[in-house]
Amino acid sequence: MKYALILPDGAADEPIAELEGKTALQAARTPNMDWIATQGRVGTIRTVPSGFLPGSDVATLSVLGYDAKTCYTGRAPLEAIARRITLAPESLVFRCNLVTIVDGEMEDFSAGHISQPEAAKLVADLQEQLGDDRIAFHSGVSYRHLMTMKDAAGIKVECTPPHDILSQPISGHLPTGKGSDLIRSIMQRSEDVLASHEVNQVRCDLGENPATSIWLWGQGPMPKLTSFRERFGVRGAAITGVDLFRGIAMGIGWRMIDVPGATGYFDTNYGGKGEHAVAALDDVDLVAVHVEAPDEAGHNGDVVAKIKAIEQVDEHVVGPLLDKLQRFDTWRVLCIPDHPTPISKRTHTTTPPPFCMAGDGIVVDRANAFDEAQAEESDFHIDPGHELMEYFLKSGGKA
Repeated sequence: MKYALILPDGAADEPIAELEGKTALQAARTPNMDWIATQGRVGTIRTVPSGFLPGSDVATLSVLGYDAKTCYTGRAPLEAIARRITLAPESLVFRCNLVTIVDGEMEDFSAGHISQPEAAKLVADLQEQLGDDRIAFHSGVSYRHLMTMKDAAGIKVECTPPHDILSQPISGHLPTGKGSDLIRSIMQRSEDVLASHEVNQVRCDLGENPATSIWLWGQGPMPKLTSFRERFGVRGAAITGVDLFRGIAMGIGWRMIDVPGATGYFDTNYGGKGEHAVAALDDVDLVAVHVEAPDEAGHNGDVVAKIKAIEQVDEHVVGPLLDKLQRFDTWRVLCIPDHPTPISKRTHTTTPPPFCMAGDGIVVDRANAFDEAQAEESDFHIDPGHELMEYFLKSGGKA
């Protein structure tokens, strides 16, 4: 059996007024996802367990068949795996966003989706001026970076994701709890490092958002993840442009496939992701393709970009994979956003997203398209969400 898993991150949405009540999935032209829905079945999946924030970390773990209640330690540790960062006992790793704060409000959680070369310079100078024997800054992708802290057993802080507080005063969302004074101090000191930095001066001259501060969140120690092959007997490979998905994939033992131009943004190489995924199916049992662009469009409140991103995924990833899969004797395909990122809210929600699956042994249901309404009207609702992977790989009949 050959399997393909496509994750258009954050593609699910709510009815959008400017689309006359349609969602981005309903407005987008998605003949390949619709084919999966009509030739297989649709449903919903609760990817965010009770008591967890609706982050891509716990949602992605659920989609891949892992219960966050037993293996989740934080978002940053998963990204640290992607960066091949090792943590000593009693150490913590924090997600470190480059952000734009204006007049005390979170204007932009991505500093204008700062470029990789610019971000690398900023992080290098943060390390030079703020790093020491205990604190270290590690460059990631665009605005997404990490900070490690040794001897952190006494740090018990609550931190807020910056994408959850867009256009809000940061004063009510700064880190709290034991050790929060230190975390706040590091964030505040970063402002002095970045204020007159040449990278920011150029960005301001060009009318782009400068990185005015770092924002620390998503902290935790390293997790222990069971191998996917050990759990399900399936060899996997993954394609992504972001460290979160890369870290989870590496943590469960999947082979990583690097695609030139995979940026984790609207300009990602959709065609390259599809081509590399198609080629990988000759060597592995399952290939997973993660595309961040719909989520970024949701956070930006950009409905046009979200529709376009979904259509690009359908044309350049889902379509080629469907063509390839049908050359094998037995196959299955699953298309699933990890969570909704509604245009109106510009952040994630806990609403169970839709999914569609088709292939050998998958029963054909009554859906005529892939969207939120069709999935909600089905009789196929997976809760807890981590049970879907076992069903997709091993079952396929009536749930």
